[in-house]
Amino acid sequence: MIITRTPFRVSLFGGGSDYPAWFEQHGGEVLGFSINKYCYITLRELPAFFEHKHRIVYSKFEHVQEVDEIQHPVVRAVLSEMTLEHGLEIHHDGDLPARTGLGSSSSFTAGLLKALAGLERRYVDKRTLALESIRIEQKVLREAVGNQDQIWASYGGLNRIFFHQGRDFEVDPIIISKERKQQLVGSFMLFFTGISRFASEVAQKKIENLGKKEAEITRMVDMVSTAHEILVNPNEDLLQIGALLHESWMLKRGLSDVVTSSHIDGIYQSAREAGALGGKLLGAGGGGFMLFYVEPENQQSVRERLSGLIEVDIDIDYDGCKIIFCEN
Repeated sequence: MIITRTPFRVSLFGGGSDYPAWFEQHGGEVLGFSINKYCYITLRELPAFFEHKHRIVYSKFEHVQEVDEIQHPVVRAVLSEMTLEHGLEIHHDGDLPARTGLGSSSSFTAGLLKALAGLERRYVDKRTLALESIRIEQKVLREAVGNQDQIWASYGGLNRIFFHQGRDFEVDPIIISKERKQQLVGSFMLFFTGISRFASEVAQKKIENLGKKEAEITRMVDMVSTAHEILVNPNEDLLQIGALLHESWMLKRGLSDVVTSSHIDGIYQSAREAGALGGKLLGAGGGGFMLFYVEPENQQSVRERLSGLIEVDIDIDYDGCKIIFCEN
C-alpha cells in the first residue's frame, strides 16, 4: 500500500501568464505558495477474488472491470497508458473541497502519479512529476488549465516560477526569515465562498480573451517582481502586498465576465470595509476560496463581517508531493 500527500496552493501574482497560449509568446511568471492542506491518495493492488477488478473511491464509488469503464477522468487517463497485470484500489481524501480555486485537480493528478510510481518502486523527481502532470491534464485530457498548479503540487514551497517560451519552467524559492514568513502568513485570511465550479470552463473564456487583455496580463506579471522585492527586502513593508493584491484583483476581475459575480463582489467589498487591505478570488474565478491580506488588529472585524463563511487557517508547505506511507 502507498499513501501520497500532495499540497494545495495559493497563487498570489501573475495568474494567467501560466497558460501556454500566453507564455509561449510572451513568457510568464507567477508568485505564490503551497499550503498545508492536502490531497491524499491511497493506492494498493486489489486481490483477484473480488467481482470487480478496480475500485476507485472519491465522491463516488466505482467498481469496474476495465480501465475504459472508469468515470474519473484523471484515473482513467493515467491508467489507460499503463499495462496493468493486476487490479487497483484507489482512494482519494482531501482536506478541502474540490473545484474551489486551490489547484486540487492538479494535486490529485500529481498524487496519483507519485503513488503509481511508488507502487512500481520507481523514483520520480519533482520536475518530472510536474511535467507529467501537465502532460496528462493538457495533452491527454485536453483541459483548459495552466502550468502553475502542477508545479506547486510537485515542489511545494514559497516560490517565484518562470515560464519560458520553449515550455520549460524554472522554480526560484523565495528565502525569507522565519519572522517575516510568520508575519506574511499571519496576515492572510482564507474564506470559502460556498461556490464550487469547474475551473477549466472558467479558464477557457479567459484564454479566449488573452489577446484582448494583453495590457492587463502584462501588468499582473510585472507585479511578480514587485512582490518578490517586497518579500526579500527586510526594509520593505509587507503591507504593500495587500495593496498589490487589490490592484491585481481589480485587473483579474476584468479578464472575463465569468471571473466574478455580484455575490463575490459583495464578499470582497465587505472584507475591505472591515479592514482588509486587499485580496483575490483564488484560481480561475467563478467561485471557490477568497484570500485577504489583513493586519492582525483588523482580523476579528473581518471575521465578524464574513461570519457566514468558513475560514481556513493556512501555513506554507515546503515538502510538495511525497509518499507518507509505503508497505510491501
